[in-house]
Amino acid sequence: MELLQLHYFLAVARSEHVTEAARTLHVTQSSLSKTIQRLEEDLGVSLFDRVGRKLQLNEFGRRFLRRAERALFELEQGKLELSELSSPDHGTLELGVTSASVLPSILREFRKKRPNIQFHVQMLTTQEMIMLLERGEVDYCLSSPPVERDDIECQIVYIDPILVAVPMGHRLADRSSVSLTELRNECFVGVKVGYGTRDLIDEVCKSLGFAPHYVYEGDEPARLVNLVEAEIGLAFIPSTARNERAQIKYLQVETHEVVRKIALLWHKSRYISPAAMEFRDVVIEYFESRNQADQTGH
Repeated sequence: MELLQLHYFLAVARSEHVTEAARTLHVTQSSLSKTIQRLEEDLGVSLFDRVGRKLQLNEFGRRFLRRAERALFELEQGKLELSELSSPDHGTLELGVTSASVLPSILREFRKKRPNIQFHVQMLTTQEMIMLLERGEVDYCLSSPPVERDDIECQIVYIDPILVAVPMGHRLADRSSVSLTELRNECFVGVKVGYGTRDLIDEVCKSLGFAPHYVYEGDEPARLVNLVEAEIGLAFIPSTARNERAQIKYLQVETHEVVRKIALLWHKSRYISPAAMEFRDVVIEYFESRNQADQTGH
């Protein structure tokens, strides 16, 4: 069995399509098919069921996929560890976030400590984030909601109140708080289903007997403030994402304490470099200072 066979197998297993996997790997379809065929011959079983032009993992394939992913995960961690030992002051931190509002401040603080470390940040849904964590493709994720998995470490770093953003000319703009039931007939702008804040709000409103009416659903939370300012609709905005420069008013939610938990996540088996450990310390210190500011009212 060769490493190349495992890499090819993973690509086909994830896409379930030879053409797509070949394009991703930059190889010909015939070369990819022959490699998978050789792997199946080595193992003595078929790993896929052929359904038309698609390949679907069968029971043998599903079981082997878990082992293959684990084997390649360990090899990748070994590569990372050696890379860190050979050049500890360089490298790239792979980060995933479900909300990027606090990230600029955290990265600015970390860059002061480790100016030569680069970043690669991805904005992800919760499901995408879990997938990348389990594959070991990211160092850390900042997630809301927290994720409970056997192989994922989850540290809650902040309890973030959800606010209601309204335009300055709105009937509620002179208020400091509002109950969710008063918003039953309002129009909203929000992120798509699958993002933590959206799923949380939908669940709370459903328990009160209504579903928010969304006139806009996107995947860029930062854009919502501009849409509220333009009077397209109201928005549920976490307190960490509030923009004080925008011409909008933020209202507290009455009666129901609507908060999101922000968690720092990492794979328990992933190699954590000294730079990555330092990043974790910066994240924790940042949210500790926010907590202190909240308690003192500053």
